[in-house]
Amino acid sequence: MNIVVLVKQTFDTEAKIVLDGSGNIDPTGVNLVLDPYSEFAVEEGIRIKERLGGEVTILCVGPDSAQTAIRQAFAMGADKGYLIKDDQLAGGDSSVTAKILAAALGKIPHDIILAGFKSVDSGTAQLVPRVAELLKVPHVHVVTKIDIDGSKAVATKEIDDGFEIIEVALPAVFSAQQGLAEPRYPSMKGIMQAKKKPLETWTLDNVGVDAAAVSTGKTKVIQYTMPAERKGGRIIEGEVPDAIKELVQLTRNEAKVI
Repeated sequence: MNIVVLVKQTFDTEAKIVLDGSGNIDPTGVNLVLDPYSEFAVEEGIRIKERLGGEVTILCVGPDSAQTAIRQAFAMGADKGYLIKDDQLAGGDSSVTAKILAAALGKIPHDIILAGFKSVDSGTAQLVPRVAELLKVPHVHVVTKIDIDGSKAVATKEIDDGFEIIEVALPAVFSAQQGLAEPRYPSMKGIMQAKKKPLETWTLDNVGVDAAAVSTGKTKVIQYTMPAERKGGRIIEGEVPDAIKELVQLTRNEAKVI
Protein backbone atom coordinates (compact mmCIF):
# COMPACT_ATOMS: atom_id res chain seq x y z
CA MET A 1 0.00 0.00 0.00
CA ASN A 2 1.53 3.30 -1.15
CA ILE A 3 0.39 6.05 1.20
CA VAL A 4 1.29 9.69 0.53
CA VAL A 5 0.63 12.37 3.15
CA LEU A 6 0.58 16.05 2.18
CA VAL A 7 1.81 18.18 5.06
CA LYS A 8 2.33 21.84 5.84
CA GLN A 9 4.56 23.72 8.27
CA THR A 10 2.74 26.41 10.25
CA PHE A 11 3.16 28.68 13.24
CA ASP A 12 2.84 27.02 16.62
CA THR A 13 -0.78 27.55 17.72
CA GLU A 14 0.50 28.59 21.17
CA ALA A 15 2.69 31.34 19.72
CA LYS A 16 1.86 35.01 20.18
CA ILE A 17 1.52 36.52 16.72
CA VAL A 18 2.51 40.15 16.16
CA LEU A 19 2.75 42.29 13.05
CA ASP A 20 5.87 44.09 11.89
CA GLY A 21 6.04 47.68 10.67
CA SER A 22 4.92 46.73 7.15
CA GLY A 23 1.82 44.87 8.32
CA ASN A 24 3.21 41.37 7.81
CA ILE A 25 3.48 38.64 10.45
CA ASP A 26 6.75 38.99 12.36
CA PRO A 27 8.36 35.51 12.53
CA THR A 28 10.87 36.52 15.21
CA GLY A 29 10.76 34.06 18.08
CA VAL A 30 7.81 32.13 16.63
CA ASN A 31 8.21 28.35 16.49
CA LEU A 32 7.32 26.60 13.24
CA VAL A 33 5.74 23.16 13.60
CA LEU A 34 3.97 20.43 11.68
CA ASP A 35 0.40 21.67 11.22
CA PRO A 36 -1.96 19.92 13.69
CA TYR A 37 -4.32 18.75 10.93
CA SER A 38 -1.33 17.38 9.02
CA GLU A 39 -0.45 15.43 12.17
CA PHE A 40 -3.85 13.70 12.09
CA ALA A 41 -3.22 12.70 8.48
CA VAL A 42 0.31 11.45 9.20
CA GLU A 43 -0.92 9.35 12.11
CA GLU A 44 -3.67 7.79 10.02
CA GLY A 45 -1.21 7.01 7.24
CA ILE A 46 1.09 5.25 9.70
CA ARG A 47 -1.81 3.27 11.16
CA ILE A 48 -2.89 2.11 7.70
CA LYS A 49 0.70 1.01 7.03
CA GLU A 50 0.78 -0.88 10.32
CA ARG A 51 -2.46 -2.72 9.44
CA LEU A 52 -1.90 -3.38 5.75
CA GLY A 53 1.81 -2.93 5.14
CA GLY A 54 3.36 -0.58 2.62
CA GLU A 55 5.16 2.74 2.81
CA VAL A 56 4.30 6.26 3.99
CA THR A 57 5.73 9.11 1.91
CA ILE A 58 5.59 12.73 3.09
CA LEU A 59 5.17 15.49 0.50
CA CYS A 60 5.48 19.18 1.33
CA VAL A 61 5.79 22.51 -0.48
CA GLY A 62 7.75 25.06 1.50
CA PRO A 63 11.10 26.62 2.42
CA ASP A 64 14.12 24.82 3.83
CA SER A 65 12.73 25.21 7.34
CA ALA A 66 9.89 22.81 6.42
CA GLN A 67 12.39 19.97 6.66
CA THR A 68 11.81 20.11 10.41
CA ALA A 69 8.11 19.34 9.94
CA ILE A 70 8.92 16.46 7.59
CA ARG A 71 11.44 15.04 10.07
CA GLN A 72 8.74 15.18 12.74
CA ALA A 73 6.56 13.00 10.51
CA PHE A 74 9.56 10.68 10.08
CA ALA A 75 9.92 10.43 13.86
CA MET A 76 6.26 9.41 14.10
CA GLY A 77 6.89 6.56 11.64
CA ALA A 78 6.77 7.84 8.05
CA ASP A 79 9.39 6.33 5.73
CA LYS A 80 10.60 8.99 3.29
CA GLY A 81 9.78 12.45 2.05
CA TYR A 82 10.01 15.11 -0.62
CA LEU A 83 10.25 18.86 -0.07
CA ILE A 84 9.36 21.01 -3.06
CA LYS A 85 11.25 24.26 -2.70
CA ASP A 86 11.67 26.95 -5.32
CA ASP A 87 12.28 30.68 -5.00
CA GLN A 88 9.71 31.28 -7.73
CA LEU A 89 6.91 30.07 -5.41
CA ALA A 90 6.94 33.06 -3.06
CA GLY A 91 3.43 34.37 -2.55
CA GLY A 92 1.65 31.42 -4.18
CA ASP A 93 -1.83 30.53 -2.93
CA SER A 94 -3.66 27.19 -2.62
CA SER A 95 -4.37 27.02 -6.36
CA VAL A 96 -0.63 27.29 -7.10
CA THR A 97 0.33 24.77 -4.41
CA ALA A 98 -2.32 22.33 -5.66
CA LYS A 99 -0.87 22.38 -9.19
CA ILE A 100 2.61 21.64 -7.85
CA LEU A 101 1.46 18.85 -5.53
CA ALA A 102 -0.62 17.23 -8.26
CA ALA A 103 2.37 17.28 -10.61
CA ALA A 104 4.61 15.77 -7.93
CA LEU A 105 2.05 13.06 -7.15
CA GLY A 106 2.22 12.08 -10.80
CA LYS A 107 5.80 10.97 -10.07
CA ILE A 108 5.14 9.25 -6.72
CA PRO A 109 3.25 5.91 -6.54
CA HIS A 110 0.09 6.33 -4.49
CA ASP A 111 -2.97 4.31 -3.51
CA ILE A 112 -4.06 6.62 -0.70
CA ILE A 113 -3.42 10.35 -0.36
CA LEU A 114 -4.02 11.93 3.03
CA ALA A 115 -3.87 15.55 4.20
CA GLY A 116 -5.35 17.82 6.83
CA PHE A 117 -8.66 19.26 5.65
CA LYS A 118 -7.32 22.75 6.41
CA SER A 119 -4.30 24.43 7.99
CA VAL A 120 -4.37 26.47 11.17
CA ASP A 121 -2.82 29.53 9.49
CA SER A 122 -4.72 30.21 6.26
CA GLY A 123 -7.67 27.88 6.99
CA THR A 124 -9.04 28.00 3.43
CA ALA A 125 -9.76 24.22 3.21
CA GLN A 126 -9.33 24.51 -0.58
CA LEU A 127 -6.03 22.76 -1.22
CA VAL A 128 -6.99 19.09 -0.91
CA PRO A 129 -10.13 19.24 -3.10
CA ARG A 130 -8.08 21.10 -5.73
CA VAL A 131 -5.43 18.37 -5.73
CA ALA A 132 -8.05 15.63 -6.09
CA GLU A 133 -9.72 17.48 -8.95
CA LEU A 134 -6.42 17.89 -10.80
CA LEU A 135 -5.62 14.19 -10.31
CA LYS A 136 -9.19 13.22 -11.31
CA VAL A 137 -9.57 10.85 -8.36
CA PRO A 138 -12.29 10.59 -5.67
CA HIS A 139 -12.03 12.81 -2.62
CA VAL A 140 -13.71 12.56 0.78
CA HIS A 141 -13.49 15.71 2.92
CA VAL A 142 -13.46 16.14 6.73
CA VAL A 143 -12.94 12.43 7.39
CA THR A 144 -13.12 10.93 10.90
CA LYS A 145 -12.71 7.25 9.96
CA ILE A 146 -11.25 5.26 7.07
CA ASP A 147 -11.60 1.51 6.43
CA ILE A 148 -9.61 -0.02 3.57
CA ASP A 149 -10.89 -3.17 1.85
CA GLY A 150 -8.76 -4.23 -1.09
CA SER A 151 -9.14 -1.70 -3.90
CA LYS A 152 -11.83 0.37 -2.19
CA ALA A 153 -12.21 2.46 0.96
CA VAL A 154 -15.18 3.32 3.17
CA ALA A 155 -14.84 6.72 4.83
CA THR A 156 -16.94 8.42 7.48
CA LYS A 157 -17.10 12.20 7.13
CA GLU A 158 -18.68 15.00 9.11
CA ILE A 159 -21.71 16.83 7.76
CA ASP A 160 -23.76 19.65 9.31
CA ASP A 161 -26.20 17.45 11.21
CA GLY A 162 -24.29 14.19 11.61
CA PHE A 163 -22.10 11.85 9.61
CA GLU A 164 -22.02 10.49 6.08
CA ILE A 165 -20.49 7.16 5.01
CA ILE A 166 -18.95 7.11 1.52
CA GLU A 167 -17.38 4.28 -0.45
CA VAL A 168 -14.76 5.15 -3.07
CA ALA A 169 -12.39 3.25 -5.33
CA LEU A 170 -8.66 3.65 -4.84
CA PRO A 171 -6.60 5.65 -5.53
CA ALA A 172 -8.43 8.36 -3.60
CA VAL A 173 -7.77 11.46 -1.51
CA PHE A 174 -8.92 11.87 2.10
CA SER A 175 -8.70 15.05 4.17
CA ALA A 176 -8.44 14.56 7.92
CA GLN A 177 -10.61 16.15 10.57
CA GLN A 178 -9.74 16.15 14.27
CA GLY A 179 -10.74 12.77 15.66
CA LEU A 180 -9.51 10.71 12.70
CA ALA A 181 -6.42 9.58 14.64
CA GLU A 182 -4.76 10.88 17.79
CA PRO A 183 -1.13 11.67 16.84
CA ARG A 184 1.46 9.61 18.69
CA TYR A 185 4.41 11.08 20.53
CA PRO A 186 7.62 10.15 18.70
CA SER A 187 9.83 7.78 20.68
CA MET A 188 13.53 8.44 21.21
CA LYS A 189 14.24 5.62 18.75
CA GLY A 190 11.91 7.23 16.20
CA ILE A 191 13.59 10.61 16.62
CA MET A 192 17.02 9.10 16.05
CA GLN A 193 15.85 7.11 13.02
CA ALA A 194 14.23 10.23 11.55
CA LYS A 195 17.66 11.76 11.00
CA LYS A 196 18.62 8.92 8.64
CA LYS A 197 15.44 8.62 6.58
CA PRO A 198 15.64 9.84 2.96
CA LEU A 199 14.45 13.39 2.34
CA GLU A 200 14.83 14.70 -1.19
CA THR A 201 14.44 18.33 -2.23
CA TRP A 202 12.73 19.01 -5.56
CA THR A 203 12.33 22.19 -7.61
CA LEU A 204 9.66 23.05 -10.17
CA ASP A 205 11.88 21.51 -12.84
CA ASN A 206 11.94 18.21 -10.93
CA VAL A 207 8.15 17.96 -10.84
CA GLY A 208 7.78 19.18 -14.42
CA VAL A 209 5.93 22.43 -13.73
CA ASP A 210 6.60 25.57 -15.74
CA ALA A 211 7.20 28.56 -13.48
CA ALA A 212 4.95 30.68 -15.68
CA ALA A 213 2.05 28.33 -14.96
CA VAL A 214 2.24 29.02 -11.23
CA SER A 215 3.47 32.61 -11.26
CA THR A 216 0.11 34.01 -10.19
CA GLY A 217 -2.54 32.61 -7.91
CA LYS A 218 -6.28 33.12 -7.66
CA THR A 219 -6.04 35.17 -4.47
CA LYS A 220 -3.73 37.76 -2.93
CA VAL A 221 -3.29 38.80 0.68
CA ILE A 222 -3.79 42.57 0.86
CA GLN A 223 -3.26 43.14 4.55
CA TYR A 224 -3.06 41.42 7.93
CA THR A 225 -4.79 42.98 10.95
CA MET A 226 -4.94 41.88 14.55
CA PRO A 227 -8.38 41.28 16.10
CA ALA A 228 -9.78 44.03 18.27
CA GLU A 229 -9.17 43.66 21.98
CA ARG A 230 -12.08 42.04 23.77
CA LYS A 231 -13.94 44.28 26.17
CA GLY A 232 -15.01 43.15 29.59
CA GLY A 233 -18.53 41.87 30.09
CA ARG A 234 -21.31 43.79 31.78
CA ILE A 235 -23.59 42.53 34.55
CA ILE A 236 -27.11 43.90 34.45
CA GLU A 237 -28.57 44.07 37.93
CA GLY A 238 -32.06 44.70 39.21
CA GLU A 239 -35.45 43.03 38.92
CA VAL A 240 -35.90 40.68 35.99
CA PRO A 241 -38.41 42.82 34.01
CA ASP A 242 -36.22 45.93 34.36
CA ALA A 243 -33.05 43.96 33.52
CA ILE A 244 -34.66 42.58 30.36
CA LYS A 245 -35.66 46.06 29.21
CA GLU A 246 -32.11 47.34 29.76
CA LEU A 247 -30.64 44.30 27.98
CA VAL A 248 -32.83 44.91 24.92
CA GLN A 249 -31.92 48.60 24.91
CA LEU A 250 -28.18 47.87 25.12
CA THR A 251 -28.40 45.16 22.46
CA ARG A 252 -30.18 47.50 20.05
CA ASN A 253 -28.52 50.84 20.69
CA GLU A 254 -25.02 49.96 21.90
CA ALA A 255 -24.15 46.54 20.48
CA LYS A 256 -26.38 47.17 17.41
CA VAL A 257 -27.11 43.49 16.85
CA ILE A 258 -30.89 43.81 16.64
